[in-house]
Amino acid sequence: MTLSPLDDHPVHQSPEVMRHVTTSDRNFYDRYYFNCHAGSDELMLVVGLGQYPNLGVTDAFACVRYRNLHRVVRASRELGDDRMDTRVGPFEVEVIEGLRRLRVVLDATEHGLSFDLTWEGTVPATLEPRHFLRWQERVVFDSSRMAQTGRWTGHILVGDERVEVTPDRWQGTRDRSWGIRPVGEPEPPGIQARNTGTFYWLYTPVQFDDHAILCIVQEDEKGRRLLEEAVRVWGFGSLREGEEEYLGRPEYRPTYVDGTREVREATISFSPPGGKPFDLHCVPILPVHLMVGTGYGLEPDWKHGMYQGPHPVVQGVTHTLPEDASKMWGMVDAVGRFEYDGRIGHGLYEYWALGPHPSFPEG
Repeated sequence: MTLSPLDDHPVHQSPEVMRHVTTSDRNFYDRYYFNCHAGSDELMLVVGLGQYPNLGVTDAFACVRYRNLHRVVRASRELGDDRMDTRVGPFEVEVIEGLRRLRVVLDATEHGLSFDLTWEGTVPATLEPRHFLRWQERVVFDSSRMAQTGRWTGHILVGDERVEVTPDRWQGTRDRSWGIRPVGEPEPPGIQARNTGTFYWLYTPVQFDDHAILCIVQEDEKGRRLLEEAVRVWGFGSLREGEEEYLGRPEYRPTYVDGTREVREATISFSPPGGKPFDLHCVPILPVHLMVGTGYGLEPDWKHGMYQGPHPVVQGVTHTLPEDASKMWGMVDAVGRFEYDGRIGHGLYEYWALGPHPSFPEG
C-alpha cells in the first residue's frame, strides 16, 4: 500500500489507505459535475471531472453550446497515488471552501475552449436519496449524490470570443456523486445482453430568488418509480436559511415534439404534506446533448474511466448545428425556464427517454 496526502487527515473509513476504496467493483467512481448559464439561450457550459480508483484512471471534460457550436475538450491520465490531485491535463477543480466555493479551470489549448470560473453556492448542498438499481442480479447503480444551485464569477473563452461571467447573470447547478455506475471499457455482457434498455429520467435542480427546488424522477418501462425526490431548499441569507421542505411525490407530465422524444414543455406537480399543492411549469430553452463527445457512453474509444495509455491525453471534438443534428441524441442537459405561483427561476432541465414507457404511444 502507498500513502497519499489525504492519509494525513482524520477521515479514514476502513483499514485501507485513503486512495483505496472499500469495494473491488471496477465501476466505482467519484465525480464532480457543474453547469453554467445565464438563464437564456446564450450559452451553456457543462464540466465534469471523475476519478476511477479501481481502474487507475482520472478524466475530465468540458462541453459548451454556443450559438451553432457544440464543442468538447476532454482529457485523461493515469490516476496515480494522490487522489487529492484534481488536475487532468489542462483541467483543475479546486475546493476553496467545502460545500460552498470551488474554482474550475480549463487552461487554453489548441481546441478553442478555456475558462477560469469560481462557483459560490446559493443554497446548502443537499444530499439526494441513494440511487440503487439491480439488473439481472448485477448491481448496476449504487451511488450517493449531493446537489447545489449557485452563481459564477470569471470568464469563458470560445475561440476568440471572451464571455465575461458575473454572478448577477451567470448561474447554474453542480453535483458531487460517488459509488457504482457503469464506467470504463466494455465488459463481456453475459446475461446483461438480455437488457432491452429502458431509462426514463428527469432531473431539475432550479434556482429561484431565495430558494431552490430539486426534483428527480426515474421510472422503468411500466412507469414504476425507481428513484424520486422533491424538496425545496431555502437559500443562504433568506429568512428560512438552510431549511429543507419535502414536497411530496412529484408528478411529471411532459409534452413531446410531434414524432420525437424531445420535450417541448412540461408540468411537474407537487403536493407538500400539510401544504398547498402547486404546479411547476417547465420549458427547455437551450439543449446540450451531454453524451456527445464527453465520455458518457456514445463514443467506443472514449468513455469515462477508459484507459487512454501511459501518457496524458487531451482531445477536442467540435460539431456544428444544424449540420450535425443527427449526431445529437441521448441525455439532454438543457437550460430551463421554470415558473410557479408567479415566481420565475432557471436551472437544469435534464431528461432522457430510452426504450418503452407508458408516456409514448408505442410503449
